[in-house]
This record gives sequence, C-alpha cells and structure tokens, in this order.
Amino acid sequence: MKTMFPFFTHSEVKLQKLCKKIQFVFLNLLTITFSLCHFNAFTQSDSIDQALIYTFEIKEMIAPAAARTAKKAIAEAEKQNADFIIMELNTYGGLVDAADSIRTSLLQTTIPTVSYINNNAASAGALISIACDSIYMSTGANIGASTVVTGQGEEAPDKYQSYMRATMRSTAEAQGRDPKIAEAMVDQRLEIEGVVKEGEVITFTTSEAIANGYCEGQAESLQEVIQQQLQLQDYTIVHHKKDFADKVISFLLNPVVSSVLMFMMIGGIWFEIQTPGVGFPLAAAIIGAVLYFMPLYLEGLAENWEIALFVVGILLLAAEVFVIPGFGVAGILGGIAILISLTFSLIDNTNFDWSPEGLNLITFPLIRVFSTLIVLFILTLVLTPILFKHSNFRKLVLETATDKERGYTVEEKGLRDLIGLEGVVINELRPIGRIEIAGEYYYARSISEWLESGQKVKVIQVDVNNLVVRKADA
Repeated sequence: MKTMFPFFTHSEVKLQKLCKKIQFVFLNLLTITFSLCHFNAFTQSDSIDQALIYTFEIKEMIAPAAARTAKKAIAEAEKQNADFIIMELNTYGGLVDAADSIRTSLLQTTIPTVSYINNNAASAGALISIACDSIYMSTGANIGASTVVTGQGEEAPDKYQSYMRATMRSTAEAQGRDPKIAEAMVDQRLEIEGVVKEGEVITFTTSEAIANGYCEGQAESLQEVIQQQLQLQDYTIVHHKKDFADKVISFLLNPVVSSVLMFMMIGGIWFEIQTPGVGFPLAAAIIGAVLYFMPLYLEGLAENWEIALFVVGILLLAAEVFVIPGFGVAGILGGIAILISLTFSLIDNTNFDWSPEGLNLITFPLIRVFSTLIVLFILTLVLTPILFKHSNFRKLVLETATDKERGYTVEEKGLRDLIGLEGVVINELRPIGRIEIAGEYYYARSISEWLESGQKVKVIQVDVNNLVVRKADA
C-alpha cells in the first residue's frame, strides 16, 4: 500500500507541518492580543482613578444670566462625564425664579454636586446651595436669610413667603437636611430650640452650619475642598468659561438692561403713535424688541407664542389709534397681550406649575414689568417737554419754514373752514389724537393739555394737516 500511494503519504506529512506552523502563529497572535487587552484595561483603570472635576462660578446677583451660566456648566459637565460639579458661590441673592431654575438643574443632574461658599450665600444663594449634595464654607462665610423682599427692600407679602418656605423645605428634604431649619431661613415666626428664637431668621456662620448639618466642612480654597474634603489627590479640573456670545447674552439678560430695553420698546411705540411718520422712535422700538426677546428666546424662556402675542398686541394698539375710533376693546386687548408677553417671556414656562405655589413665580416678573411701565410713564411726563426744547433733540426736527410763499402747499383743502367749529375728542389727545366734527374724523393736536375722549374741543388753527384745538369752554 505504501508503494502504491506514495503521493498521499508525502502530502500527509506536509499537511502536518503546515498545521503546526498555523498553530504556532495563532498562539502568538493570541498572546499578543491578550497583552494588548491587558495593557488597555490597565490604562483605562488609571484614567478612571483620575477624577474629572467641572467648576463654575456665581459671584453676582442671581438673575437669568446666572441661571444661564449654571445650566450651561451642568450640561457641559454631563457631556464630559465629570465625576464632580463644584459651584463656587459668593452672592447676596437675587430673583426667585432664576434661583429656582438653578435649583432644579442641580437637583436633576446625576453628577455629585458641591457648593463652595467662599463668602456669602444669602437669600436665593442659600436655596441653590442647599440643592447641592455637599456644602463647604470658608472662614467668615454665611448662609441663610432667605426672606423674600420687594425691589424696595421691604418684606414681601406672605403668599410669596409661603412659596419660598415650601421650596426651601422640599429642597432640604431632597438632600437629607433638616427642612425646619431651611424653612426658618425664610420664616421668622418659627422657633427651633437651640438654633433660632422666634422673631429671627436663620443666618449660619461656618461653624454653626457645620453643627446643624448645613455644611460638610470648612475649606479656604477650591483646592482644599478637593484634596482635604473630597479626599481626591489625582484629579483634573475643568473651569467653565464664558465665550463672547455668553457675555453678550448675559449682559442683555441683566434685569437693569432688560428694563432699559422695555423702555425702548414701549417708549418708542408710544412716541411713534404720538408723532406718526418721524421714524426714529419706531426704529428704537424695533431694536429694543430684538435685543429684549433674542437672548430670552435663545435661552428657551421666550416661546414663539409669546413673541407672536407681543406683535399682535402692537397691531391691536395701532388699530385702536389709527383705525377704530375711541379707546375700546382693541386697545384693552392689545395692552393685555403686551403685558402677558413681556411677563411670561421672563420665566421658564415649558413645564409650568399652575398650582398656587407655581403661580407665585409669575408675580415677580409681573411686578417688574409693571414697575418698568410706571417708571416709563413718569419719565414721559417729566422728560418730554425737556427733550423737545433741548437743542440736540431739536436737530431731529425739521425747523425750516415751509410756508406758501416758498412754494410748500401740503395743507389739505377745507381744513381752514373748520376754524372756530367745535368737535368731540374720539382718541385721546396726548397731545395728538383724533376728533369728530359733524360726523367726520380729523387728526388734531391739543395746544395746552392732554384731553380725554368725549371732551368738547374748539378748532383754533390749522398746522399742516392737523387741526390745533383747545377745550371748548376754555
């Protein structure tokens, strides 16, 4: 058999040698693969041991700009899979709705959060500190005094205090702290034995906060918080930095700046209605509206329907002045639409709480809008006569004579026939509006004072296409 099939016998030997070579190569590849996997796992374990710490600062008034910073920082920390978020805090407080927005973001993140108070965490600052998993304070720092106050520094009515008390309690409970102490930071009627007497609100020093479970330890720097309190030696710190767009948006979100923009919007519309065709007030109103709504829209505060409602309100007011005689339904609805738009654009109403406690959030923006409108009205009364007499403002007004002798003839025929006749005010003359004479409507300007609808007036002269009038009994 061997002599008959020599070919197959030789081939079998060669096959065995080939199998051994394949086996040798396979074992070597397996060894190399195992070594690489072991090395990769080793390097990965090293990177896991190195903690990533994301930090951001709030060292200004708690306002929409601060809420924007906190939200962006927390979102970026989650994106980078940070091991800790440290908020370095020094604030005397601010707006309740902005503080509530920061509080919600801190409570919802799954990353351990730390508040490092290196000076003050008063009022709204105390609320956002309590929302963190851990609190550390420097020597001489304070936390507490969260009573809600008005813009004049006076204590707000109890319904606002009630909302703040409930928010402080729920936040403390969520982080395992004594809710009574949190409530006593707002309510001076509470008495806690050994902590606070009736008639006082709680403000803790660092040692007092530690003794009462509202501070985990004392630290004099951010590094001390990380190394001594969090017991981390191998770590990387990433500081949240604002880019140019962030700085511009934060500037526009400042309550003072947004109030000025409200002045520009409402004041520009008002002056354009009083002196139609000038153009400058309307341009100021458009610029103010864009700068007011743009940052709020980018931050998700101003919704599409709020901006649309503002535009509808302006159109209704324009229709009331130029189309529909008298101040009626269109004017009232327009005013309400603008008020609702400006108020709701200042709060986050995506998942708005319509309970009595949640509705209290509307109160502060509403007061802010009303205060702005009242100040605008007062400034209009005081400054309008001064502006029109000022030399710089008069440069915007055409003062060159345009009499008939120079060839100007834009006066509507028949208006001079109305001199001496009496009419009734249809749209208030402040100082320009509309009057009715013998069933016809005319634009008119009061020569001395603002005149309400329904008052009788007498035409005394014609100014281009406007009648100049005074009270009929004057």
